[in-house]
Amino acid sequence: MDIGVVLQCDPPARDVVELAKKAEMAGFSHVWTFDSHVLWQEPFVIYSRILAETERVIVGPMVTNPATRDWTVTASHFATLNQMYGNRTICGIGRGDSAVRVLGSRPTTLAELRECVQVIRALGSGESVTLRDRQLRFAWAPESRLEVWVAAYGPKALALSGEVGDGYILQLADPDIAAWMIGAVRTAAERAGRDPAAIKFCVAAPAYVGDDLAHQREQTRWFGGMVGNHIADIVERYGTGGDVPAALTDYIKGRKGYDYAEHGRAGNTHADFVPDEVIDRFCLLGPVENHLKRLAELRELGVDQFAVYLQHDAKEATLAAYGEHVIPAVAR
Repeated sequence: MDIGVVLQCDPPARDVVELAKKAEMAGFSHVWTFDSHVLWQEPFVIYSRILAETERVIVGPMVTNPATRDWTVTASHFATLNQMYGNRTICGIGRGDSAVRVLGSRPTTLAELRECVQVIRALGSGESVTLRDRQLRFAWAPESRLEVWVAAYGPKALALSGEVGDGYILQLADPDIAAWMIGAVRTAAERAGRDPAAIKFCVAAPAYVGDDLAHQREQTRWFGGMVGNHIADIVERYGTGGDVPAALTDYIKGRKGYDYAEHGRAGNTHADFVPDEVIDRFCLLGPVENHLKRLAELRELGVDQFAVYLQHDAKEATLAAYGEHVIPAVAR
């Protein structure tokens, strides 16, 4: 199992680059970032600096969306970085959340997401694609290769992930929910005539190593609020019960709204509806042994990568603890 890290593009960008370098030194395989250009700085500019100052890590957004950039521009970003640094990028993508909502817009349709995935992957892999009745290809990047991993929660989005994604991203670390979602993606892949074993699975969630569980919960409660945005959309579309596990939907009953000015930040005042039990299920907290136990459960489900959301007050300590204790144990 690979271990990645997810960073926010908070200024100064130099600090983001330094964290990425420390992640590589600690043995992390991927450096992902949020992609929300109003709330944080532009990630693709920062990727170029990270790639220039590292040798091995793969970089990409967790996650971008089809709405805030022309698809050909997004693909060109990846292909350019691949041409410069040797195919060390990856595209995580979803329908859009903070990046579109702060603009007063809404997430894209699944049909748009499906087409966007296919266009970005083809162009980013040196292939031709037909878009708006035009045949397009980056003639300058024939050796570029790009995987596109789809982030999803709802049944139809999970099916799309299995039908067109190179990988699937689940942004929570509850093994029971992960088992249901991974099963849904695999089933959709098989029905589409694809090999389910060829799809990569990534689970992403906050991880915080230490003994003060109460403090860790307060530092990561924001994550349940962030996930709750997506779950609220699912409940609005599908209701409760039925195809969606109650373990995923029940906790948002006390949700009263959300302020994107506090999106993804420890101390988010709009996440007070998230109970401790959900934090413990969605995140990896406590001593190293807790992390290794959960990672073993996820690996048993077929998870190929766990990506650490590093939005709390112990960023460097967590990188160091994972580098010293967790990553070597997972490798063994």
